[in-house]
Amino acid sequence: MSEQLADRKFALFDSAIGICGIVWTMRGVEAVQLPLPDKDKTRMRILQRFGSVAEAVPPDAVQAAIDGMYALLEGKPADLSNVVLNLDGVGEFDRRVYDIARTIPPGRTMTYGDIAKRLGGVELSRDVGQALGRNPCPIVVPCHRVLAAGDKPGGFSANGGVATKLKMLTIEGAIINHTPGLFD
Repeated sequence: MSEQLADRKFALFDSAIGICGIVWTMRGVEAVQLPLPDKDKTRMRILQRFGSVAEAVPPDAVQAAIDGMYALLEGKPADLSNVVLNLDGVGEFDRRVYDIARTIPPGRTMTYGDIAKRLGGVELSRDVGQALGRNPCPIVVPCHRVLAAGDKPGGFSANGGVATKLKMLTIEGAIINHTPGLFD
């Protein structure tokens, strides 16, 4: 077993949107699991994704990330830009998307097109959306702050879908002019 897999750990933590999970290695935070309907399902999802990872007490740096996410989801100002991420398994394009998303402050939003333009052209908008759909560290990489054209919510792959995204944006104080449609 590789050293990195051997040192992979996880913890669950409470938040305003439910029980979340965090996975880390010595190199940094590797994943954040948004809540599933209950604690056991959140734990099971982490074990499905990462295998026999051990549940543990977070080290100080990971606890600071948890505290920041907790505060942010309580509507308090929290800067997560200093959370060290371990994105070794993530492709270069996705990393560039995540780097840009991490610059969006709480309560603010960008569109997929805005990020695509910064990466070379609006034609990359769909690729940006797909990269955000693969985001292993939601909240720390705030994919919920990225909207579709016309400031529509776009997709959100977490449990609860767009409703969860809108709840997170509301907690952060973002102004979203969206009336949910029949399929939202």
